Amino acid sequence: MTRRHGCALLAALVAAVAVVPAALYVSTGPDDGRPGTTVADGRVPRDSAPHDSAAPASVGTWVGAWSAAPAGGEPGTETTGLAGRSVRNVIHTSVGGTSARVTFSNLYGQRPLTLTHVTIAVADTADSAAARPGTMRRLTFDGAPTVVVPPGGQTVSDAVRLTVPRGGDLLVTTYSPTPSGPVTYHPRARQISYAARGNRTADPTAAAYTERTPYWRYVTALDVMSNESDGTVVVFGDSLTDGLTSTVGADRRWTDVLAERLRTAVAAGRDVPHYSVVNEGISGNRVLTDGHGRPAENPSGLNRFARDVLNRTDVKAVVIDLGVNDILHAPEPTTAPQIVEGLRTLVAQAHARGLKAVGATLMPFGGHHGDSAAREATRRAVNAEIRAGRVYDAYADFDAALRDPYAPRRLRPAYDSGDHLHPSDAGYRRMAEAFDLALLKGAARASL
Repeated sequence: MTRRHGCALLAALVAAVAVVPAALYVSTGPDDGRPGTTVADGRVPRDSAPHDSAAPASVGTWVGAWSAAPAGGEPGTETTGLAGRSVRNVIHTSVGGTSARVTFSNLYGQRPLTLTHVTIAVADTADSAAARPGTMRRLTFDGAPTVVVPPGGQTVSDAVRLTVPRGGDLLVTTYSPTPSGPVTYHPRARQISYAARGNRTADPTAAAYTERTPYWRYVTALDVMSNESDGTVVVFGDSLTDGLTSTVGADRRWTDVLAERLRTAVAAGRDVPHYSVVNEGISGNRVLTDGHGRPAENPSGLNRFARDVLNRTDVKAVVIDLGVNDILHAPEPTTAPQIVEGLRTLVAQAHARGLKAVGATLMPFGGHHGDSAAREATRRAVNAEIRAGRVYDAYADFDAALRDPYAPRRLRPAYDSGDHLHPSDAGYRRMAEAFDLALLKGAARASL
């Protein structure tokens, strides 16, 4: 080999090495909820190993099919994260589609999160870690199989062709070989997910997934290319939206029932919006007050509204059900005017983006350990402002729908989970049934 050829080869090798770390960091950005630019144009690349998709390319609209707000760092993962383990998240879709892309968050991580293998598949059965045969797909990031998500950041995968079932379960599995804690998670998923030792991301069976967890880890959103939905409605709230006391693994949150009602109404030819539904509830969430830490765990509604609502995919409307925790759990008494002003601020942010803002009256909590005459008076004062039309464009009266007619300060017994604050499965269904689907039609009001 001549000296000139040797120098040329060395230069080529140096250039190739320099490209590798750049490829690892593609599609990343701050975790503000905004989809990455590499997939915003809806590019659907050829599927990669372990299986190519047989699903045809489709025209349609990118909409949100599922979401979970990052709520904090998982306790016990501060040092090593989940290094050397495969995390298989089970997520439930509100709408079907022909392609999918997934958002992963390292918002609460203190070190870079390296994902070397990520897959998506349709679950073989409900509440299962096994994949339906022939549906396993490997996710890439701007064409690369590996991505590094910086602390405080997020990444969005390339789109992959996959027939996504409406009202079905998907498996999103990640593998990270290196320490990266704390793990960004959503703690009260009301859904069992799974973990396994080693890289088992492409395993179609559930045999290796012996660890069960009530959390969603890393994954915060699923978008699908859909020809059955014209946009997304985001439901923004606290534990009542999170579905805290609903049956685990049964998808009985009120937002699940709302999505089911919308699908049924559209199929029947009713004049209702063709919207998907995503859930951005965080248990314990308040309008005005953040949790502890930096970034704040369980950030206030005011601080997370842009991330969890405005930056979701193709949002057309938002449903807000917040305020009870400001009454029950604030460190100091919070007044009705303070809560109402906070809610109006959320509505103003929605209006600035052209979104219709539908709200909900605050349900009763009589009998709960936080109940008092003063707090009940605050709840009623907030509800009076909502009913007078001085807060939202429209509202659902969950208070009237679920309260006991013989004891209006309490939930009707059949709708009470037993803690006198959170509904039973029947109560969550009643919330969804009391929501008039026509409320989602039309535009935001000019002023309130």
